[in-house]
Amino acid sequence: MDDSIIEIFSSVQGEGKYIGMRQLFLRFPGCNIKCRFCDTDFSATSICHMEMIPGSGNFEELPNPLSAEIIAANLNDMLAKAHHHSVSLTGGEPLLHADFIRALAPLLHAPLFLETNGTLYHEMKSVIDMISYISMDIKLPSVTGKTLWSEHRRFLELVYRKDAYVKIVVAENTSNEEFLQAVHLMAESSPDTLLVLQPVTPFGGLTAPSAMKLLDFQARALDLLPEVRVIPQAHRMMGLL
Repeated sequence: MDDSIIEIFSSVQGEGKYIGMRQLFLRFPGCNIKCRFCDTDFSATSICHMEMIPGSGNFEELPNPLSAEIIAANLNDMLAKAHHHSVSLTGGEPLLHADFIRALAPLLHAPLFLETNGTLYHEMKSVIDMISYISMDIKLPSVTGKTLWSEHRRFLELVYRKDAYVKIVVAENTSNEEFLQAVHLMAESSPDTLLVLQPVTPFGGLTAPSAMKLLDFQARALDLLPEVRVIPQAHRMMGLL
């Protein structure tokens, strides 16, 4: 099976529960929603940028689409050159490529880490047995312009027993009402799951929340959930991909 890939590179996980872990990143094109704070170009191109030596910053261009076998061979070669915690499937929205993930997973010599917007529950169900770690977003209406509560609920119920955590990006204009609706959704559907509050990296007209707002949101969430952490985008601070 063939698919188009934007880039493959070695870096440090900059968000969430596994922040600081060394990973190989496989970036897929396309997304089914558009967030105001998104700063990633995930348009499909005719070229995949592939870092051949982990951490070197030197990339080669491979023509898209690429087969699962070719990608797996390159990833396994990088895994042999340097230790990595996992292979991160990122995007865009990787679950738009669920068929390709099913073809790729058995060929890799490392566990898979999925970064997802938490809406495509049918696709998640088709690959769930191949994924070791799940970073799931809850997308608030103020950043997407739409309500996704039903999709998030079904996704949470599906991944509840996996090594999964939920990330909510919050800005200064994030309302108490939508934030608390997200927290109540977690408390009802996945009560023991870690919640990460991520202050937005200013983009698209959004500004980072004040320290007071972050502390208030964390306190409110801790009334309903056992573990709530505030973690910013560390890779942006370090100038990493």
